[in-house]
Amino acid sequence: MNYGIIMAGFGGQGVMSMGQVICYAGLDEGREVSWLPSYGPEMRGGTANCMVVVSDEPVVSPIVSRPDALIIMNRPSLDKFEPTLKPGGVLVLNTSMCDKEPSRRDIKVVKVPATDLASELGDIRVANMVALGAFLAVVPLVRQESVVEALRKNLPAHHQKLVPLNQRALEAGAAKAREQASA
Repeated sequence: MNYGIIMAGFGGQGVMSMGQVICYAGLDEGREVSWLPSYGPEMRGGTANCMVVVSDEPVVSPIVSRPDALIIMNRPSLDKFEPTLKPGGVLVLNTSMCDKEPSRRDIKVVKVPATDLASELGDIRVANMVALGAFLAVVPLVRQESVVEALRKNLPAHHQKLVPLNQRALEAGAAKAREQASA
């Protein structure tokens, strides 16, 4: 198994940390991983994306040109990356920040209002974890428990109090994805 994901959005939406936490969870599960960040020239509000590979064998290249999945946090990222997704791939779309429908019909689309759900949980900064929870409900690449453990191990001490909120965000995203699957 060699699974490539591109996560993309604006700087400040937690795209990079979403990719890192998948890698940490993969490592904890004994997998091979790579994480390749890409930033626009702006610090916040500019473009941000990362490529993640989770594999059962050594990762040959961190470059993901034809991803198996996309986690898209805004419309510019949908426009840029939708054409690159493999046929049959999974697209998790943050509908709170994207007013456009995906154009492809040969992919599985999971719509989740990640930013709105995060706001309901009390902090829009966990929109990334809502989107990740939706993704993991559809593609169980790593266990949600491994993601929570990765957060515990890798968040700085002054952010440890945010682990339960992040866990609730993962669960909210997963519930939204399961709701769509049963509809």
